[in-house]
Amino acid sequence: MQEETKYIFSKGALTREDFSIKFKNEKGNYYIPIERVKELYLFNEITLTTKLLESFSKAGIVVHIFNYYENYIGTYYPKKSLISGNLLIKQALMYKEDRLSIAKAIVLGISKNIYYVLYHYYRHGEKQLKELLDYYNNEVPRLLKKCDNIKTILAIEGGIWARFYESFKLFLPNEFIINKRVKRPPDNPMNALISFGNMLLYTKTISQIYNTHLEQSISFLHEPSEARFSLSLDLSEVFKPIIVYKTIFDLVNNKRLKVEKHFDKKYNYALLNEEGKKVFIEAFENRINQVFEHKKLKRKISYKTAIKLDGYKLIKCILERKEFIPFRMDDKE
Repeated sequence: MQEETKYIFSKGALTREDFSIKFKNEKGNYYIPIERVKELYLFNEITLTTKLLESFSKAGIVVHIFNYYENYIGTYYPKKSLISGNLLIKQALMYKEDRLSIAKAIVLGISKNIYYVLYHYYRHGEKQLKELLDYYNNEVPRLLKKCDNIKTILAIEGGIWARFYESFKLFLPNEFIINKRVKRPPDNPMNALISFGNMLLYTKTISQIYNTHLEQSISFLHEPSEARFSLSLDLSEVFKPIIVYKTIFDLVNNKRLKVEKHFDKKYNYALLNEEGKKVFIEAFENRINQVFEHKKLKRKISYKTAIKLDGYKLIKCILERKEFIPFRMDDKE
């Protein structure tokens, strides 16, 4: 696991001591060198001081806060240093004048990356996926080309995900098959994994956009919102198939996650227990930090860097009106 991200699961208190973050709980003290942290995830009741928050701000540390039930509470976001009034105005104008082209590009990116994920199973013998692969590769681009309003684009996106969930029965164990996506609260182990993984990816995207000049509240596929970072929802979408779902499928099919062992029986197995969270997070971190050769850039990058690069591509689209094409697995050699 990368040193720059730290996860805390138990109750306790966080303070600053010398050049370290000190976490104190019933088991004792644990020290984290502050210069080695860029993101901190808190998954329980944690007390901290304003002095520590000041240290986080100076070090540029983003803190994501969840409750015990895996519900995302919010993010402590240090004062943003990368601010551009010019980009903010043009980002708002882009939403008003050319929202549909960016929304279509995001939905097409989702479809292309789901195709990549499912093609792996088709290649390994699941020939029933052929019709679905044709839908993602051929039908979705045709449908998007005809769209002239955001509601139709969102309906196509909904169909893309619904068909994807339906395909799970072809390559996952029975206990991880779902009939439909249920979010609040999840109602079975697979919905719990999807919700947890999507929240992790959403917060990672918040951190990556923080390192650009983009305004988090002006989005294109999702409606701009006062209550959330809706641009992070936009940019995380195309990465869900290749980061969240690939992580889930690998863990489930390789039996590294088991219903009886890694989910809380008290909540009808619709909530990961602490051990389950740790297993998932380790695999998720390994996946998002995986390095590959980028075909167009001719250099090695991680999936996490690819998220930030999509932010830069969006900036180019906004400032220079260059076509926005989110990351696709075709970019990977």
